[in-house]
Amino acid sequence: MPKLDGTHIVDRLKDRLVKLKSGEEVAARDLKSLLTDEQATAMGAAWSEQQALRKKKRARTREEEIEFGWKTKREIHIEALTQALHTAHDGELDAWKKKMHDADVRQGRVYLDELKAQVAAGVDAKTAKTRANNALTRAGLKRLDGEMVGVQGLNDRDREIRDIENAIQDKAESELDDYEREQLELIKEHEKAVLEKSKKKGE
Repeated sequence: MPKLDGTHIVDRLKDRLVKLKSGEEVAARDLKSLLTDEQATAMGAAWSEQQALRKKKRARTREEEIEFGWKTKREIHIEALTQALHTAHDGELDAWKKKMHDADVRQGRVYLDELKAQVAAGVDAKTAKTRANNALTRAGLKRLDGEMVGVQGLNDRDREIRDIENAIQDKAESELDDYEREQLELIKEHEKAVLEKSKKKGE
């Protein structure tokens, strides 16, 4: 299973919250996997407080439970995931920026590594560039020569992951405000310029 990052957490938290609120059972490990250590500790502490509260005051009716501040474990979980969702929303843009930056860096590394290997093997520059772009296709990355090769070299799982990532990225970018969108465009332009400079050095 792919490691979760900030671009996955929001949707996973929403899914778990829907299940909890509808009365479905959600394993504790599934909840904790979406929380930071600090958030998981706070959730555990909140339940410990509830257990201590129950020992001090005994409620006979639901009204008394509410009056005494009793909460069920499910309510504690819902509160913890709701707070985590707010935090994840705040960090989602930065997570996408990092993910796109990492993808661009990986794209440049795959291309340049293959290009250098082909040149070292005595292949002419044009063929070396074509093979370097083919390496990008095999890795499921966008080619630098602009050719639309589609999903050549990708298996069903690779295509599914790429489609999901594209959908999530489109969704995240559609929710940006004008300032955030402007900042994102500046980042893309900067990274494109860095990549072009790297390509020229590799020629």
